[in-house]
Amino acid sequence: MNTVLWVVLPYLSAAVFAVGTVAGRRGRRRWTVRSGHRPGPAVLRWGSPVFHAAWAGVVLGHLVGLLVPARVTAAAGLDAAAYGRAASWLGVAAGTAAVLGLAVMVLHRRRTGSPTAPPDRRDAATHLLLAAVLLLGLYVTARGQGGGDAYRETAGPWVRSLLVLRPDPALAAEMPPVLRAHVLAAFALLAAWPFTRLAHAFLLPVGYLARPYVLYRAHPRRRPRRAAPAAAGRPVP
Repeated sequence: MNTVLWVVLPYLSAAVFAVGTVAGRRGRRRWTVRSGHRPGPAVLRWGSPVFHAAWAGVVLGHLVGLLVPARVTAAAGLDAAAYGRAASWLGVAAGTAAVLGLAVMVLHRRRTGSPTAPPDRRDAATHLLLAAVLLLGLYVTARGQGGGDAYRETAGPWVRSLLVLRPDPALAAEMPPVLRAHVLAAFALLAAWPFTRLAHAFLLPVGYLARPYVLYRAHPRRRPRRAAPAAAGRPVP
């Protein structure tokens, strides 16, 4: 069972993510992400920027925590205790902001959506999956496991073993139960990503920065045409 959960499932999720991403960008059914922005109360419009900024912080924190070994941070002069405190405080801040931003976005969508439109089950499932990943991760981080030994000695080495194609499921089996649930939810989100509204993360107009300049030419002003002089003896209309 450990092999299925901690070896087969991660590679399967990554494969579905890769194939779905390529199919979405190049296949017949190209991505057409509908806009989720609708006019509504100004107090609810801050949810989207807060969520996206916090999500970027969450992803960056995971990349550092999972890919940078403990010996590297120790060589840089950051001991395990200091790293754990920094990871916990920053992780709790980013996770809390992401949860609040997601809640406000969902509330905004429900407040401004059409009452006659049928509910989008795919969006609802995406919101539930995002909430599960964030809440489980926030719980793990708040308990001090996000930057502690349970994380850096089990989750980090296990992820790096997957990347070098030498998976070690025994490391994942030693993770705390909540951390394992967080990891499984994260892989489920990874597999579903290309088939949900989250695919807009790959639709950033990066090519806009390298496109040639658009030249605009002003048209010369035309003088207003004067009316023809009226014939003698005829009134001017």
